[in-house]
Amino acid sequence: MEFRDQALAARDAAQVLAVTPTGVKNAALHAMADALLADTEPILAANAEDVRTAEANGTTGAMIDRLRLTPERIAGMADGLRQMAGLADPVGDVVRGWTTDNGLRIRQLRVPFGVIGIIYEARPNVTADAGGICLKSGNAALLRGSSSTYASNLAVVAALHAGLRSVGLPEEAVQLVAGPREVTDQMMTARGLVDLLIPRGGAGLINHVVQGSTVPVIETGTGNCHLYVDAAADLDMAYAIMVNAKTQRPSVCNALETLLVHRDVADAFLPRALWGLGECGVTVHGDERTAGYSGAVVAAQAGDFDEEWLSLDLSVKVVDSLDEAIGHIRRYTSGHSETIITDSRTAADRFVAAIDAAAVLVNASSRFVDGGEFGFGAEIGISTQKLHARGPMALLEMTSTKYVVEGEGQVRS
Repeated sequence: MEFRDQALAARDAAQVLAVTPTGVKNAALHAMADALLADTEPILAANAEDVRTAEANGTTGAMIDRLRLTPERIAGMADGLRQMAGLADPVGDVVRGWTTDNGLRIRQLRVPFGVIGIIYEARPNVTADAGGICLKSGNAALLRGSSSTYASNLAVVAALHAGLRSVGLPEEAVQLVAGPREVTDQMMTARGLVDLLIPRGGAGLINHVVQGSTVPVIETGTGNCHLYVDAAADLDMAYAIMVNAKTQRPSVCNALETLLVHRDVADAFLPRALWGLGECGVTVHGDERTAGYSGAVVAAQAGDFDEEWLSLDLSVKVVDSLDEAIGHIRRYTSGHSETIITDSRTAADRFVAAIDAAAVLVNASSRFVDGGEFGFGAEIGISTQKLHARGPMALLEMTSTKYVVEGEGQVRS
C-alpha cells in the first residue's frame, strides 16, 4: 500500500477511535497482549532473522541488544499493554472548567491528536508500546521502524492486528509503514494527513526529522546522563546506584554515561568504584585525577564527555565543588536525566533547581526514568524538549485539548 493510502486509512481509523468507549479500547489492549504471547514463537523466529542480518552487517553490540527479543521481553511487551488497560483513559478528561460572568460554561477537554507517526530505530518493543499507547489515547498509529527490524515489526504488528480484529476495531488503527527511505520523507511532509511525528532513536535520526519535517514534531533526545557523587554522599549508596545505572542495561538512553566525583570523597570512593566498574567490564575514560587511582583508566579524549556511549564505557571526572559539577552538566547535558547522590538537603535542592533536564534524580538510579517505572504503563519515548511534553511520554502526552462552550443564547455585544 502506498503511504498516502495508509495515511488516509489511518485518518478513517482515528475517527473511529476518537469515539470508541474506554471498555472497548481496554478489551483491545488485553486481546493484543494475548496475541503477542500466543505468537511468541513466530515473533522470536522473525527477530532471529533480523539479528542474524544485523550481525552479518557488523551492527554494534548496543544496537543488537536493542534489536534482540526474548520470551521475557515479549512478555514485558504484553504486560505493558495490560498495564495500560488498567490506567485511566485521558480522552474526555476535563483539564479545567469555569463559568464566565455572562453565564457561559467553558470546559477544556482532552482529545486525541488523530494520526501519530512514529519513526524509530532497532527497537521492536516500541512497536507494541507505541501501538498500545496510541490506541488507548484514541489515536491511529503509523509506525516507521528501521529496515533492520522489519521482520520483527511485521510479526508484532500481525499480533496487534489479531487483537484489534477480535474486538471489532479497524486494523488500520495500527499500521507498519514499509518501503525505501523516501517513505520517511513522505511521512515528514504529510501535513494534513499526519497530525504529529515522534522520532525515537539516535541523534542523526532525530535531527533529520526535526529539521526536515513540516508535520509538528515532539523531539525525543539522546541520553548523556550524569551521576554526581557529592561530598555529603552515602558512598555505599553511590556505588550501588552507579553500578546499576551503568551496567543494568547500558544500551538504553537512561543509562549512566558520565560520573562526576567530588574531590573530598574521591580517595574513599574512586578506588572501589574503578575496581567494581572493571569487574563489570566497564572501560573508564577518565581525567588526569581519575587516572591517578587506577592504571586501567583510559585517558579521556576530547569529546568523550559529549558521548552517549550506549556501551560498557563511562566518562569519569573529579570535580572540586557542587558548582563545578553543575557547570559541567550544564555544558554537556543532553537534557535527559541527571542524578545527585547526597545526604545534604541543601546540595540536593541546589542541584534540582540548577539542572535543566527532563528528569532530575536525588539518590536514585537514572534507570527509573521510564514510562513503566513511572506507572504510565509503556511509553513512546523520553522527550527532552520543553514544549507540551517532557520526560516519559505516555497517555496524557498523546492528547491535545479542545474547548467546549455551552450557553443559553448569549451573544457578544
